[in-house]
Amino acid sequence: MDNYELPLGAMPYKFKTARQKKRLQKKDFDKQVIQIIKKREQYWQQRRDLPWIPLVVPYQRGWKRHFVLRADVKRSALADFYEDLLKRINTVQHSADRSFKTRKRRRRRRIKEEKKQLLHEFPEWQWDNERHQPLSPIEKTHFHRYEKWDNNRKNVQLFYRFNEPWRYVLKIVPHLVTHVKMVDEELEGQIQLLYNYIRNHHLEPKIAKLKGGAYRYWKWADVDKPRYVEAKKQALLQIKDAIAIKRQEKF
Repeated sequence: MDNYELPLGAMPYKFKTARQKKRLQKKDFDKQVIQIIKKREQYWQQRRDLPWIPLVVPYQRGWKRHFVLRADVKRSALADFYEDLLKRINTVQHSADRSFKTRKRRRRRRIKEEKKQLLHEFPEWQWDNERHQPLSPIEKTHFHRYEKWDNNRKNVQLFYRFNEPWRYVLKIVPHLVTHVKMVDEELEGQIQLLYNYIRNHHLEPKIAKLKGGAYRYWKWADVDKPRYVEAKKQALLQIKDAIAIKRQEKF
């Protein structure tokens, strides 16, 4: 008896069901999206690895503000200790205006207030983690723990703050641009093509899901969806006609 004449039930395989086929299609689509994620991360890494090119003529781009050691503390015996500690807790702010003021609304008026700038504070997870916390045991004694309300998480978070911030003062200096990042036109073109493919096929929600996150759709509050624009027009026309009819009835 020829092997090709065996009954269907005796074959060493079975036909896939519709559910299995649909599942395989989904797995294949996920694999393609994962390859797109890897390619995009590879392009981003290539962009980050591009060198910085020094400028022949540096130019000023706004102002920057950072902390420096106060004059009397600089002459003390502990100047080196506080100078070394400042490297770990210093912060920098940038502004287009030398006054470092921002506009805010107070009692229906727009006023300018100076931006607040504090020394770096260590959250609790970073304080207990030696890998992300560069302070020595002696430097830790100059900090205290306090509670702070987090508006994003809607709960109280613990932070460690420096005890003696008066030892440092703010200094404003021009922000000079001395180096620029090299631009690879071919690489930028590949990134743009990949971005256009992701946008045209609406793959961002799928990418966020495969990476373990969630995707949120954002829109302006004053922009209506296209399917609601025509309905709103018809409603306004009906209101206009009703007003016109009532005016005619009065006369």
